[in-house]
Amino acid sequence: MFSQMIAEWPEFATYYNLVFLAEAAGTTLALSALGVILGSLLGLALAVTRTTRGRLLAPLRGIAFAFTEIFRRVPFLVTLMLAFFVFQMFFANTPLFVVAAVTTTVIAAAFLAEIIRGGLLSVHRNQWEAAETMNFSRLQAIRLVILPQAWRIILPPAFGFFVLFIKDTALASQIGVVELTYAGKVLNNKGFSPGLAFGAILVIYFMISYPLARLGAALEARLASSRHHRP
Repeated sequence: MFSQMIAEWPEFATYYNLVFLAEAAGTTLALSALGVILGSLLGLALAVTRTTRGRLLAPLRGIAFAFTEIFRRVPFLVTLMLAFFVFQMFFANTPLFVVAAVTTTVIAAAFLAEIIRGGLLSVHRNQWEAAETMNFSRLQAIRLVILPQAWRIILPPAFGFFVLFIKDTALASQIGVVELTYAGKVLNNKGFSPGLAFGAILVIYFMISYPLARLGAALEARLASSRHHRP
């Protein structure tokens, strides 16, 4: 098998194959980035909504709770397929990349909402009460008092989720999005051995995920140190 991979390498490492892999990697990065950025913003809104009080906001809290619980428990592939069929029924000309991007954003938002909410609630109740005595609104209290303290708790698990999330975007290949896993299938179907085709995909995923994982580990170590050495 290894000798076959070596023999196939010159034909595999052609300009067009490398460009194809680079474009597929770009799609994977774009899906991951959109999911993380938009999912973080939506997740923050959901987390803040769930920390509100008062009867008037109870319906919004219920919606935020239902959204978070449902999409955290439904498998990614099931959500992706449901989104695909919904778009096919009502917006048939929607590009597959948009369908995948919407799905990744929804999934990321559900998971990040719980991570952010946990970070917000980790801040001592005295801080919330102090903000209230200063006549801060709920949003002002979170933005100016709570979030600057909570992000130390939020970042480490968020980065862990980001690394896993990059790999989950591989499921977008199931609806025809040409990302890295789909590219591996195409190269394998062109006659290249599975070891070479998917081995190349493995290396690219590692090149994408490892720096992010190291950055997350470095931030976690730094934040843990700062938490333990507060004056």
